[in-house]
Amino acid sequence: MSTQFHYQVDPDGVAVITWDVGPGKSMNVLNEDGIRELDGHIDTAIADDAVKGVVIASGKPDMAGGMDLNVLAQIRAQAEAAGGNPAETLFGFIMQMHALLRKIERMGADPKTNKGGKPVASATPGTALGIGLEILLATHKRFAADNPKAKIGLPEIMVGIFPGAGGTTRLVRMLGLMGSAEFLLQGKMVEPKKAKAAGLIDEVVPAEELLAKAKAWVLAAQPDEYVKPWDKKGYKMPGGAPYTAQGFEMFLGGVAMTHGKTQGVYPAAKAMLSAVYEGALVDFDTAIRIEARWFTNILMDPRSSAMIRSLFVNKQAIEKGARRPADVPDMTVKKLGVLGAGMMGAGIAHVSASAGMEVVLIDRDQDSADRGLATISGLLDEGVKRKKLTEENKADTLGRVTATPDYAKLQGCDLIVEAVFEDTGLKADVTKMAEAQISSDAIFASNTSTLPISELAKASSRPGNFIGIHFFSPVHKMMLVEIIKGADTGDAAVAKALDFVRQIKKTPIVVNDARFFYANRCIIPYVNEGLRLITEGVAAPLIDNAAKQAGMPVGPLQLTDETSLELGWKISQATMAAMGNAYPRSEVDDFLRVMVQDKGRLGRKSNAGVYDYDDKGKRQGFWPGLAEMYPHKAEQPGVGEVKNRLLTIQALEAIRALEEGVLVDIREGDVGAILGWGFAPWSGGPLSWVDLMGAPKFLALCDDLTARCGERFKAPALLRDMASKNESFYGRFAPAAQAA
Repeated sequence: MSTQFHYQVDPDGVAVITWDVGPGKSMNVLNEDGIRELDGHIDTAIADDAVKGVVIASGKPDMAGGMDLNVLAQIRAQAEAAGGNPAETLFGFIMQMHALLRKIERMGADPKTNKGGKPVASATPGTALGIGLEILLATHKRFAADNPKAKIGLPEIMVGIFPGAGGTTRLVRMLGLMGSAEFLLQGKMVEPKKAKAAGLIDEVVPAEELLAKAKAWVLAAQPDEYVKPWDKKGYKMPGGAPYTAQGFEMFLGGVAMTHGKTQGVYPAAKAMLSAVYEGALVDFDTAIRIEARWFTNILMDPRSSAMIRSLFVNKQAIEKGARRPADVPDMTVKKLGVLGAGMMGAGIAHVSASAGMEVVLIDRDQDSADRGLATISGLLDEGVKRKKLTEENKADTLGRVTATPDYAKLQGCDLIVEAVFEDTGLKADVTKMAEAQISSDAIFASNTSTLPISELAKASSRPGNFIGIHFFSPVHKMMLVEIIKGADTGDAAVAKALDFVRQIKKTPIVVNDARFFYANRCIIPYVNEGLRLITEGVAAPLIDNAAKQAGMPVGPLQLTDETSLELGWKISQATMAAMGNAYPRSEVDDFLRVMVQDKGRLGRKSNAGVYDYDDKGKRQGFWPGLAEMYPHKAEQPGVGEVKNRLLTIQALEAIRALEEGVLVDIREGDVGAILGWGFAPWSGGPLSWVDLMGAPKFLALCDDLTARCGERFKAPALLRDMASKNESFYGRFAPAAQAA
């Protein structure tokens, strides 16, 4: 067993406990062994009269990335396998954590007099997230290095849980409900100076003085400074407890605000608010016990388990290279060529140069290339404005970009990403011009979103080195990158694409070639179903609001405007031309034709679409002409009916992609759906959603919708087979899903 916490007492009597999980790990994470070690070191420090106080520090550039959530899953699985009560076992484990952190903040003090304890400071050199911050919150003085790249916060809500090791209870007692809301309910992460301003950190100091400052405070601390406010007589919660007039209004507003943002579909948010409210009515030790019970409740909720699996376990495995060809050596990109300096090409160049790569940005003439460079400069200016970058950082990044129409400048590039218009002829031309300049072992990637990679590769003299890398817009914000293997794509190209995505710190999924690949083939039916509901006489507000209540971040009608109706019309026409008589023509085609060609309503970009907009592009409500084109039917469908149609149509397409071999790994199906287009994150993704419902029940829903709404809801053979055997996706495809 490796040592994770190192204990050393300096000549002045300060015990320094250094968290360092070992040279093979880039970030500290806490597991069961680490908990036992830290607990033992705290006991040693309390018992040793020569120890005047403690500093908890890190042997790595950061303090910690959080708790290893696999530990919680393993504890539950072991309890279930042993025939025990997993909830009871989890609760016991969580209370061990509470006992340890309570021991740190009490440090042997007499419970009646608060005397006899010892001061504990923490010194974080960089990022402290989740349990890393929860440990800091238990210390009496929190020092952080002046490191603008560091992140301080409690992001648990983003993966379906909440800070359950005392972070919820402590933060509310420190900052009040409103002061803590952005960190607890939004999972906000901030750099150290902002963390100090918010009250998460006490002092921000130069990195070289960090440990010395923390030790100095321990040696000079007065007894009153190392007793927590909630352990002192007369403590009052900032902003007021729920039973006070001020506190009641605040808590009531907090509940309404949370429900408005979550639409009531995220169980962790409700549970956390319950823990906060109930905990605010009692003493601290009772409050952390209440927090532990609600945290256990969430860990036992299948929805939270699905979120944890997709957004933590599976996402982490994918980012670590679960799908990378094992026998291909490191393919780190050194020099990147980007063809096309429009918004997409400039975005790709921006994230790549920001990651330290040399970038050649090509367009048809110097003016066009310079506009792309100006776009990059504008994106960097946003970073400077938000104080994420300095002017020096901006200059360094721009210095790595060469904007030019000269294809000869591509010489030496080991990866080319083509990002020109969705025109097969144009893409073929730039492919040939680029390949004339690059080495035979360089990789060429197309950033197409709809055109089959195998067809585009026909323009290449080296189809084995040709691959699709599909970015989502805006590139600098969207975390998913879809990598598409063509019929002849080799392992080196796959490895190169995955290593490139790792460099720019995004999440990749690898899919096989087919029209629209994976993400777009699921998004398009979602948008089309929303438009189809319009043509059926369903009120537009019901459609978009039902989608949001189902957990989608954006309703299908709003998404139609954002991506543009004109684009939808062009895609439908191109697909119709490619499929011929096999194209499933519907009322949506007529809707798009009328809106684009007859009405000139192209979407948000023209300030006129399904929605109306003001001169600044702000939505003003639905266009009244919709109801004139398609009058509302007298009896509107229930919200549940609309939700089912919008979610089911997406899930069915994900299942078809798996059945057809486009989607190879169900982990990527769920992670890609959440990160790519926001499929109801509370469900863990479309395949997890079907598992939550159960294949037989989902099949019955599909059969009912098929009978009432049409063949687009027809269940694929894979689903029927699974339903007949009462199988789940994460049961049937477990080997692929659990591969590391």
